[in-house]
Parts: sequence; C-alpha cells; structure tokens
Amino acid sequence: MSLIPTDSTAPVIARKTRTKSDRSSAKIPTSKVSSKGTPVLAPGVASITHLTNRLAEYLSPSELKTIREAYRFSDEAHLGQMRMSGEPYISHPIAVAEICADWKLDAQAIMAALLHDVMEDQDVHKEELIERFGAPVANLVDGLSKLDKIEFQSQVEAQAENFRKMLLAMARDVRVILVKLADRLHNMRTLGSMAPEKKRRIARETMEVYVPIAHRLGLNNIYRELQDLSFSHLYPLRYRTLAKAVKAARGNRREVVSKILESVNNTLDATGIPAQVYGREKTLYGIYRKMANKHLSFSQVLDIYGFRIVVDSFANCYVALGALHALFKPMPGKFKDYIAIPKLNGYQSLHTTLIGPYGTPVEFQIRTQDMHHVAESGVAAHWLYKDDEGSLTDLQQRTHAWLQSLLDIQKQTGDSAEFLEHVKVDLFPDSVYVFTPKSKIIALPRGATALDFAYSIHTDVGDQTIAVKINLEQVPLRTELRNGDIVEIITAPTSRPNPNWLSFVRTGKARSAIRHHLRTINLTESTELGHRLLSQALSTLNLSPVLPDSLVERLLNESSAKSLEDLYADIGVGKRMAALVARHIMGLIEIDTTSQTPQTDINGELIPAKIDPVVIYGSEGISVQLAPCCLPIPGDAITGQMRRDQGLIVHTVECETAKRQHAKEPDRWIEVAWGDELNRRFDCRISLLTKNEKGILARVAAEIGESDANISNVGMDDDKDHLMTQFRFTIQVEDRVHLARLMRNVRRISGVTRLLRDRNN
Repeated sequence: MSLIPTDSTAPVIARKTRTKSDRSSAKIPTSKVSSKGTPVLAPGVASITHLTNRLAEYLSPSELKTIREAYRFSDEAHLGQMRMSGEPYISHPIAVAEICADWKLDAQAIMAALLHDVMEDQDVHKEELIERFGAPVANLVDGLSKLDKIEFQSQVEAQAENFRKMLLAMARDVRVILVKLADRLHNMRTLGSMAPEKKRRIARETMEVYVPIAHRLGLNNIYRELQDLSFSHLYPLRYRTLAKAVKAARGNRREVVSKILESVNNTLDATGIPAQVYGREKTLYGIYRKMANKHLSFSQVLDIYGFRIVVDSFANCYVALGALHALFKPMPGKFKDYIAIPKLNGYQSLHTTLIGPYGTPVEFQIRTQDMHHVAESGVAAHWLYKDDEGSLTDLQQRTHAWLQSLLDIQKQTGDSAEFLEHVKVDLFPDSVYVFTPKSKIIALPRGATALDFAYSIHTDVGDQTIAVKINLEQVPLRTELRNGDIVEIITAPTSRPNPNWLSFVRTGKARSAIRHHLRTINLTESTELGHRLLSQALSTLNLSPVLPDSLVERLLNESSAKSLEDLYADIGVGKRMAALVARHIMGLIEIDTTSQTPQTDINGELIPAKIDPVVIYGSEGISVQLAPCCLPIPGDAITGQMRRDQGLIVHTVECETAKRQHAKEPDRWIEVAWGDELNRRFDCRISLLTKNEKGILARVAAEIGESDANISNVGMDDDKDHLMTQFRFTIQVEDRVHLARLMRNVRRISGVTRLLRDRNN
C-alpha cells in the first residue's frame, strides 16, 4: 500500500477530472468564460465581482462592504506592483480570497486574504490595519507576514523562524493557516514564470511543510493538489512521463471500470441502499510514491482506480460493505474501519480492497455525506469555534489538542530550527492506534515507541518512566508500537530522562521535553563547556575571549539568546557551533588600535592560531559523553563531536561510526585530549572465543577480578555444534595499559582461543 491515504484521489467517473488547463484559469480572470460559467476579465485587469458574487451567498451586505474596503486598501497598496507573469499583483490576493470563499470562511478571514501581503511587501504597519479593519484582521495579517526586517545568521534560520511565527499564530487562530494554504496553493498554480531553481526550492518547501499541514487539518483537496503541483516542479520529467502513462492506461482500462461500476450499482439497488457511486483515480504523486517505495514498474501498479460510495446513513455503510464483499472477494488484511476509529485529522470511511473482474485489485471507500464533507474539507468543513450550545465536535477537539501541543513544544524550545523539526515530526501523516490499560485509544505517528506513548500521556510520566509493558509483557523503552497494543507505563519519582532517549523517540512532544530537561538539569555543566569552546574558537581567530559589554549586547540582539550564559549553554549542548559564533563576533568587532589585529599571510588570508584541545577527565557529567559505539578509554586517540542537545560526544579516532558522521558534518568535530589526573574507571568491551569446557566462565571471571577490573555486563553465544562458546564482557578499566595487562592475563587461561577488544557494536 502507498503511504498516501486512499482518500487522496481525484474523481474520474462521476465528475470530470480537473486538468492542468482548468487550473491555469484560476490564476487570474481572463476574457473567456471560466469552468464554472462565470464571466471574467481580460489579462491585466483585476476585479472582485466574481468574488463578491460568491461571498454574497453566505455573508451579509455589511460584511461585503468591509471586504470591498479591504480590497480597495490592498489595491492602492499594491498599485504598480506586478507579478513575475506580468499580471497586476492584486490578482493574487483576489485569487487567494476566492479559494477561502470556497471554504466559506468568515469576513475577517477573507479580508486577511486580500491584505495578506501589505505588511510584508508595502511596509504597512500593524497599527494602521488595526485602526482601519480592527485587531482580529490585523492579527491574522501579522501572522501571515514574514520576519524580513530581522537579521538572521543564515537563510535556514530565517525560514525556520518564519515558520515558527506562522505556526504559533495558527495555534492561536486556525484561520491563519487556512489563508496561508490558499496563498501557497495559488502560488504553486502560478509557479511557471519562476526560475527553475526557485521553482524547486518553493516546491520542496511546500512538500515538506504545507502538504503535511493540509493533511493534518484534513484539507484533502488542497493536500492532493499541492502534492501533485510540487511533484510536477520537483521532477518535471517523471511527472510528464507518468501523466502520459496514466492517460494511456485510462483508455485501456475503461471497459473494466465500466463493468465494475455497473455491477456495484446493480448490487446496491438490489439491496435497497440509496447510494452515489463515484470513480476515483489516484494522484500521480500517489502512484509515483507507490512505485518508488515498493520498487514497482507502472504496469505492476494495478490499483490506479478505485471507487467511492456515499450512502445516506451510518448503518448503511456497513450494509453496503457486506453487499460488496458478497459481490467480489475481499483481499485478506486490506480492510480498515476508519469510522469506528477516525484518523487524527477527523477522516472517516470504510476502506476495503476487492478482487474485481480479470483479477484486478479494486479499492472501495464507503462513507456518509457528512463524512464525505469532512474528508474533503477537514477543519474548513466545520468552523473551529463553538456553536450556539457551546459544544465542540470531535474533530474540533482533536484539532484544538494538536494546536495546543504546538504551544507546549514552543514553551520547551528556544531554537526556531528545533521547533520546526519537532513540528515536522508530528505532521507525519501515517498513524498507529494503541490502548491504555483503561481502554482509552491513543493515536501516535507510525514508528512511535513506548516512550513516545509515555510522553503523550503527560510530560511528567515520560520523564519518570523506568519500564513499560506491552500486552502485559515487559519490553525495552525503544520498542515500536503496533496497532492494537495495550501499553502500560511504569514510573519512579527518582527517574530522569537519559540523553540516549533522543536516539529513538519519534514524536515532537517527547523530543522537546527530553531536550528541555537535559538543558535545565545540566545547565551549569553545559554553560562551562560552551564557555571553553567559544574561548578556544575566538583564540583560533586571534581574538580575545573576553568580550566587551557593547559587543555582548549586539551579539545577543542578533542571536536571539537572552543572555551570554544562554549562548554558552546553547554551544555546550550543540545547538550552536562555537566556530560560527566566533566568526559572527569577528564580523561585529570594529578593529581599532586597542584591539588585537588578526595575523594574515602575504595574500591577506587569516592565519589560524593553534588551538588547544578540549581536555576530557571523564567526570564532566552529561555535557560530555563517551560514545557507546566505541567506548573510548584513556590512552585511545580520541576526537569530539558536538551533538544537538547531547553536548560533546567523545569517539575513538578509529571508530567507523565517527568516520561516517564526520563525513556528513565535518564542522561539528573538535580536537579533544585526555587529562592527566583521572580518578574513575571506564567501560570497555572485550570478546572471547573459548572451548566449551566446564568451568571456563568461572576461570575467566576470576582472572578479570584478579586483574583489578570489574565486570558490568556479560553475554554468550554457542556455535551450532556446541564446541566453542563466545563471551562478550563489558568491563571497567583505568586505561589502555590496564586493559593490555588484563588481556595478557586472560589469554594465558587454558581453553581461551581468541581475545579481542570490541571497537564497535
């Protein structure tokens, strides 16, 4: 099955599929008659007549008056501004407002759609909008405006901060994202006039952020169109090739589709179920992803077509399902009941795959008219505010809960890039449904672990987790959850999050909570380490590590850190790179006669100063960790990796894991060295191959004890003939000299045939 839900399809039988030429007519009005039969204007002319006619269907005359005022204000603000295609810019806000009108958004949202670019492009102040159109409209426009006036260290940081602003505005008012999605949809429809590189950048951004948001909010029509448009700009050749293949297949399979349609209609009529049967065709991107994920050729993707059955009542959904299963044989394991357990975005339908004529798999969706409305329009189908009775629907409650989770993640996250990372994780569309011991259903992203479940219950539950039971059996915290699992969390008040948890948790809430805890509990250590790293990086550039107050103030203003200690802490936990911060400081310094002048060569290039390595004593706490993959010990040649929110990770130079990660992120590695006075033992792994003799384990363990080493873990494997035994010990030693002495002593034991130090898991 494709990862795309089976609702991500477009009608092909009951109604005409929207073609590319149909979409292009939505760019701006033309002199022709539109697909809906409404007269529009010639290119170069913009009008809101079509928009107001649609709004008049559900808005009052007074509301239409305020919308016209917003249009006139926007038209004046954008006067003389043109789009890349040569059209007047005002055509874009009008088109965005028309998309919002299709969702029947209120007057404030329509006004925000018309005004969404005036703050960003025309320097209109928020105060002016408040005075002219009221605070709610101004807040919506502000939430839609980018932070162009702020200086950021990188394009990535700027993009992340803009997304954070938009998503937090969405958490306060979902209309922000609805207008933004309409804006993005029209931009994607009219992307043809952009440069190829810009097309790809915008398409990639749309696929990574806006497509998942549209899916999460249940806006499936927008989700499908944005997906296909992004696909067409990211991979234009693949898109055209696949479109041509689908067109050819459509003609070849018309007979099969017609036969199925006739059989289904006759069966439902005989059963006495009033129903509408629609033919559906999967999106090109859905077909492409199925081919890519399952390594199939186009001819092997049989279920390009499907059918949607819309019935009159909840009960008839199941009656229709029974009738279909009597007509065609169902495929085992291909039935899903999203009515009993709706998707996170409120989607409800029965899904079943049947073996149709000629052995072709055919997918059916069965739903009521209300379910169909929600499936197509999501949160836009039911306005996200309380009705007259003050109650909220299930969909509204779920959406509010998700929006609230964004605010919770924001409270625990200081960095915009990290916030965006967490949100992207939670936007992952596929879900797994598990149960609490009291039979409450919890929905989590596919791949979520038992620890993610604990954090979904409450942050404190996650922080204090020590063990977990799945279906009454104790399992590791990293165990992935499956549909139908019953999960029980065991906690202890003294338990605290472990940095290793970050390597396997899946949800944004869990990751942000763990990182928040590690930052706060280990703040002093992280601050000290960050101070040392920044001082060394400044010394490399021949700059004084002591920063004057004026420079500190400028640095904090441009780095979004609240204090110098926060900046040090960010460096210490790996959120910021000391070298980059040092170069930023260098750019801020005004070289004068009192400042130390950096040394340069004859070509004017900066001569780096010799940098002292970071000294490792092994007692630094959580801010410095010895990598579990290679377990370095004193005497090993070592190197250090700065990991986000895990601080400094120390590897051996020979570690294969370290080599792979160094190739990916070379700028995150620093020189480290062992200190002279070490007052602790270090873990180390050794492997022994011994003869399968009586008492061999006792003799080896005794010798390790005699060598003044402690055994912290032991494992063993037999060969199939039971002639040899392999032991794996984790022992605690002082340094390489101590380890070498121990290994010499163990090798003398009778029955030991091979002894090695394990460098990697």
